[in-house]
Amino acid sequence: MASGGAVREVGSKAELDAAVASARAAAVHFWAGWCEASKHMDEVFAHVAVDFPHAAFLRVEAEEQPEISEAYGVTAVPYFVFCKEGKTVDTLEGANPASLANKVAKIAGPASVAESAVPASLGVAAGPAVLEKVQELAQRNGSSAAEGTNSGSLPDTLDKRLEQLVNSHPVFLFMKGTPEQPRCGFSRKVVDILKQEGVNFGSFDILTDNDVREGMKKFSNWPTFPQLYCKGELLGGCDIVVAMHDSGELKDVFEEHNIPLKPQGSKSVEAVEPEAPSGKAGAVSEPVGLTDAQKARLASLVNSSPVMVFIKGSPEEPKCGFSGKLVHILKQENIPFSSFDILLDDEVRQGLKIFSNWPSYPQLYIKGELVGGSDIVMEMHKSGELKKVLSEKGVIAKETLEDRLKALISSAPVMLFMKGTPDAPRCGFSSKVVNALKKEGISFGSFDILSDEEVRQGLKTYSNWPTFPQLYYKSELIGGCDIILEMEKSGELKSTLSE
Repeated sequence: MASGGAVREVGSKAELDAAVASARAAAVHFWAGWCEASKHMDEVFAHVAVDFPHAAFLRVEAEEQPEISEAYGVTAVPYFVFCKEGKTVDTLEGANPASLANKVAKIAGPASVAESAVPASLGVAAGPAVLEKVQELAQRNGSSAAEGTNSGSLPDTLDKRLEQLVNSHPVFLFMKGTPEQPRCGFSRKVVDILKQEGVNFGSFDILTDNDVREGMKKFSNWPTFPQLYCKGELLGGCDIVVAMHDSGELKDVFEEHNIPLKPQGSKSVEAVEPEAPSGKAGAVSEPVGLTDAQKARLASLVNSSPVMVFIKGSPEEPKCGFSGKLVHILKQENIPFSSFDILLDDEVRQGLKIFSNWPSYPQLYIKGELVGGSDIVMEMHKSGELKKVLSEKGVIAKETLEDRLKALISSAPVMLFMKGTPDAPRCGFSSKVVNALKKEGISFGSFDILSDEEVRQGLKTYSNWPTFPQLYYKSELIGGCDIILEMEKSGELKSTLSE
């Protein structure tokens, strides 16, 4: 059996680009030493290389080469990229020797020895070397080596655990090793940067737990480590953190999200309110450091659409968690918007910070005026203020009271309109209904009608029910206090609200 000498290890993106460009056909295997499926497919890959001597076979250690992995969109290993005449024409994710052999054959022609008896499951592409290897792996594994090994989703328990980890500290780092003893150069770089920034952070050594290590790649849709999170949102890996640190943007992000910094000659953000920047594009009448041409270009950009977002990446592929969150809110609200990828234009990226007096991204503009970043937009979304501003500016049709009442009633399967809140009811009838629902273990949403006179009066007419509290189930009125208590006594309450 031939050795894997025909496969070439790639050490940099420049080396890979040169190798792919110079080969008529090339196959690239992204692998990881800790992954069993990767090891098996690496052996198959080496034997495929023997059967297709005229193609270039390259291997990349996915986690040690994050720049290459990110460039090729690698989110799991094993992963294969197939190139022809210097261009990517196909990919393969998972452990599937049959697909690997067939996809190589498509770009490189038939195997050098194709006359051997070939199992139908492998198709006509594979030569004798890969067949021998597949049979060996099948015997070793006790099952077909052609079966895929990747799972598309995470178990609920792991998903919850990962969510708890990323939210366990305002700044959290998934790394190799510990801050005191990093076990890869990329992790060490990020740790050093966080120490220079003077930020306290939590960390997790992904080398100690393979479930977390593999799970985080799917959870974050980011294939390599380290991974840095701020307020539960992914900032990125080593390269992005280094670039943000060098540009000063990392400190800006920490300030915007009220992350306390240790005093290092710069002011502490503990005293800075989340909305400390002015929030208005016109607040700085003469932005310092911008030429007239730059000001004109930025003014044109922020006014180029009624709703304009400056984000990292695109709406389809945001390149940071905060940008992804803002895009998700706009899509959830069905708000038409245009976007600009600030990663593609450093003049806009740096200039807009001065122009808007807002230090970080994303930035949302409505009719040319800055609204704010992801935190502010999230708060406005939750309170309903975002739609209110959009309707006031004429971007969307003004919401009628009936539309608003319908939206409130349907905002939870079980919805209670009461005086006060469930934790602090402000009338005895509301208190009794809350207690009945809690006693039955029924989850419910609530609205304090004392906080909004328009809703208070409007709901009486809408429901044709003159008093409060009012309980709704699946947007249908159940009744007030007396009816709810009668239903509780008869045992109907829980069964009715869980149909």
